[in-house]
Amino acid sequence: MGITAICPHSGQISVVSTNTRVKAMGQYVAVMGDTYTVAGCPFMVGTKPQPCVKVQWIVPAIRVKVMGKQVLLKGSTGICLSAEQIPQGPPNVIVTQMRVKGV
Repeated sequence: MGITAICPHSGQISVVSTNTRVKAMGQYVAVMGDTYTVAGCPFMVGTKPQPCVKVQWIVPAIRVKVMGKQVLLKGSTGICLSAEQIPQGPPNVIVTQMRVKGV
């Protein structure tokens, strides 16, 4: 949860957690069932705004789960989507907690 992540166009990614049990460095661990929204994406196609609005994660941790859901790691793969569900590119996870590692 204490991540700094952006869309390919520098919009800020926020997490709404469904995990209420496991914390790392005092913050809830991000899992596949969470909601990942994007705010402030300036992307446009011609004159039409086409901002990223959410992130869909595709490849989470292989072996690590919290409450039966796979956790997300810095190396997890995802795709940012517009409101029309058009793929916009991968998210960029810049900062995560560094005390726990997973595969």
